[in-house]
Amino acid sequence: MKYYGITLLEKGQRVQEVVKANDRSVAIQIMKNKHPGAIIVKAVETSPSADTMIKDFLEEFKKSAKTKIAINDKISTVRQIAVMTGAGIGINDTLEEVANTTENKKLKEIYRNMYNDINAGHSLSDAMKPYLDQFGHVAYAMTTLGERTGNIPEAYHKLADILESIRDNTAKFKKAIRTPLITLPAMAIAFVILITVVVPKFRDIFEQFHTELPLPTIILLKLEWAFSHYGLLILAILVILVVFVRYLYRYNAAFKYQMDKLLIHPKFYLINKAIFLSTMHKYNLVFSELVRSGIPVSEALETAVGMVDNEAIKEQLVGVNANIGRGMALADAFEIMGLYENMLLQMIRAGESSGQLDAMLEKVTDYYDMKFQDLIDNLAAYIEPIMLFFIAGLVLLMALGIFMPMWDLGKAVKG
Repeated sequence: MKYYGITLLEKGQRVQEVVKANDRSVAIQIMKNKHPGAIIVKAVETSPSADTMIKDFLEEFKKSAKTKIAINDKISTVRQIAVMTGAGIGINDTLEEVANTTENKKLKEIYRNMYNDINAGHSLSDAMKPYLDQFGHVAYAMTTLGERTGNIPEAYHKLADILESIRDNTAKFKKAIRTPLITLPAMAIAFVILITVVVPKFRDIFEQFHTELPLPTIILLKLEWAFSHYGLLILAILVILVVFVRYLYRYNAAFKYQMDKLLIHPKFYLINKAIFLSTMHKYNLVFSELVRSGIPVSEALETAVGMVDNEAIKEQLVGVNANIGRGMALADAFEIMGLYENMLLQMIRAGESSGQLDAMLEKVTDYYDMKFQDLIDNLAAYIEPIMLFFIAGLVLLMALGIFMPMWDLGKAVKG
C-alpha cells in the first residue's frame, strides 16, 4: 500500500486529503466515490503523517487479530466439503450447509459470502481468493487443482491431510521449544530481579572504597541503573518494537523481503533450516499433486509458487517458471536456482526422462518431509547448547561482577 496526497475542488473550496491505495488510479477512484461531483486537481504519492501511520497501524493490528482462525475449525469444514461434494451434493448447497453447521463465527461469515459469490456466477477459487489470509495459499492451490481436474472431493481430502500435517508439525515444534521458552525467560526475569535487588547493596560498598571497578561490575551497575530508572519504559519499547516489526513484516513488501532473505541466511542457526525445509516441503507437495493430476508443468509451477510465504525463496522459484518458459528442462531450471541438492536433481531428471515425474516429485516431497521431521524431533537437542550458553553467560556476568571487586578489596586489605 502507498499513500497519495489528493487535491480536489468541492463546492468551490480546495480540499486536500491523504488516501492509502495500491496505485494512483485506485486512490483517485476512492476519492471520487467519497466526494461525488468534486474535481480532482492533483494526485501525487506522498509520505503519511505520524497520526495517519499510527491510525493505520492500529486498524491493521485489530484486523490481523480478527483474521486468526483455528486450524482445527478449517480442517473440519474442509473435510465436510470433501464428503458432501463426494456424495454428489452441489458446491453451492455444500457451502450453505457448512456455513449453517460450523460454530466458528468468522468461518460462518466467510462461507456465506462464498455461497453468495458462487450463486452470482463466480468459481469456487474466485470466491475463496478474497480470504487468502484466512485460508492460506495451500487451500487456494488445492481448490484450483480440484476445479481444473473436476475432482473437488479428492482435492479437498488431500487439502485436509495437508492441513493436518501442518497442524501436527506445528504442535510438535511448539512442544520441542516449550522448555527453552519457559527456561530462558525465567532466567532473564531472575537475572533482572538479582540486578535490581542485590547489586544496589554491593554498589554502596564499592562506592566507599573509590577504586576502579572491573568491566563486569560496571556492566551490572549500568544495567541496574537502567532497570531502576527506566524499567517500564524499556519493557514498553520492547513490546512496541516487536508489534511494529510484525506489522511491517505483514504489510510492507520491501521489509518482508529483506527479513525473509535474512531468516534463511546460513548464519541463522536452526531458523534457516526450519523455514527452508518446511517451505520446500509444502511447495513440492502441491507441485507433485498438480503434476500427478495431469496439470502441465508450467501451470503447476505457477500455482505451487503462489503458496510460498518466504519472499526470498519465492523469488528464486519464480525464476524456475521463467526458465521453463524458455524451453529449459525442469531439473536444469531447478539447478540454476540452487535450491535442490544434487541427489534430488538427479531424481527429477530421471523422472523427466522416464515419464514418471510425478512419482519422483513425490519422493522429493517425502525427502523434505523426512528432513523437516528429523529437525523437529531433535530440536530440543539442537537448542540445548544455546540455552546452556545463555544461562552460563548470565551466571558468569553476575558472579564476576560481584566477586571480582571483592577479591580486589581483599587484596588491598592484606596489602
